[in-house]
Amino acid sequence: MHDIRAIRDNPAQFDAALARRGLSPLSPKILALDEARRAKILAAETAQAAQNAASKEVGAAKAKGDEAEFERLRALVAEKKAEVARLNEEAAAENARLRDLLMGIPNQALPDVPDGADENDNVEIRRWGEPREFDFTPREHFDIAGVKPGMDFETAAKLSGSRFVLLRGAVARLHRALAQFMLDLHTTEHGLTETMTPVLVKEDAMYGTGNLPKFGEDSYQTTNGWWLIPTSEVTLTNTVAGDVLDETQLPIRMTSHTQCFRSEAGSAGKDTAGMLRQHQFEKVEMVSITTPDTSLAEHERMTKCAQAVLERLGLPYRTVVLCTGDMGFGARKTHDIEVWLPGQNKYREISSVSVCGDFQARRMNARYRPGGGGKPDFVHTLNGSGLAVGRCLIAVLENGQQADGSVDLPGALAPWLGGAKKLTAEGALV
Repeated sequence: MHDIRAIRDNPAQFDAALARRGLSPLSPKILALDEARRAKILAAETAQAAQNAASKEVGAAKAKGDEAEFERLRALVAEKKAEVARLNEEAAAENARLRDLLMGIPNQALPDVPDGADENDNVEIRRWGEPREFDFTPREHFDIAGVKPGMDFETAAKLSGSRFVLLRGAVARLHRALAQFMLDLHTTEHGLTETMTPVLVKEDAMYGTGNLPKFGEDSYQTTNGWWLIPTSEVTLTNTVAGDVLDETQLPIRMTSHTQCFRSEAGSAGKDTAGMLRQHQFEKVEMVSITTPDTSLAEHERMTKCAQAVLERLGLPYRTVVLCTGDMGFGARKTHDIEVWLPGQNKYREISSVSVCGDFQARRMNARYRPGGGGKPDFVHTLNGSGLAVGRCLIAVLENGQQADGSVDLPGALAPWLGGAKKLTAEGALV
């Protein structure tokens, strides 16, 4: 959420930042609501002062035996009490309108984020590995012979409908091995703390990370008000909601492997084949909580953590900086890491690593106490996939496929696969 004081101090700068994200000026509307809210608060405080003064005079009039003045003052106290209640209610309503408006405005992009309208304006900053040359036409993951016995879309559709998959046998084990490999890499080499979180959260948690109110249709809500998390960014980030941390506790670096749930609203007809875009999927998420002066360095560090997963697996990728028109709602800057999928003959996103500044912290009221003294300040939050497990499975299968329908697996996974390094054309691990 945005700092109303910063908008008051420099509305032109705020509107210029919105324009970079393709939005019309909003400062006039925001400041009008803010002025109305403050006017109601001032009027309520004035009426409260009048009520307090009259209350003190009531006793004096009673003591003097001035019945007429006593009744007048008592009536004035009652009148001012009702006025205070009304004005406080009106101020609360104005405050709610202002908060709702601010809650729906995206974060401001950092100055070095490239301007642009969509993904075509993203800027590549790194490329690693060379896409493999095939002496046959590579297949998409779901068409590889060795994969078919373990990737069942028909039974999943019978159980749950479209955009679900049922994994069996060797493919299910490979999927699990990838998640374990990622967790172990992040915890033993990257300094992240493994955290097992709920997948059902209260509404406040979704508001805290910016998933509500604007993107409610993208997530699932239960009949008793819980929300299914779209990613454990929601749970990990909200672990510090409402807290005042000591600076010595920062940075906090966490990772979690969870089921994730997305309605995929607005994606009808997009990536319907295979398991690239599912309603239920798994991710190994990374979240960092930092001080403001270290968050940009942390963004680079987290990007390297995600890239390291792909490098260990020998999967070619490229990293791009998202332009202003393609950035997520809560991000100030985002690196997308795109893995090479030979079955599609293109790079596809497998991780987004974003620095959010104090945008989420203001929504959660998450602060820290500077070590050198001074009043508490808002923390900075960062999040990134490390990685999307299903998409990583797709990349491993497509990049390692052989002409006979078997798949050569990355040697880095062997310890989690009982030493196996191959998925046979019949769907067995050997």
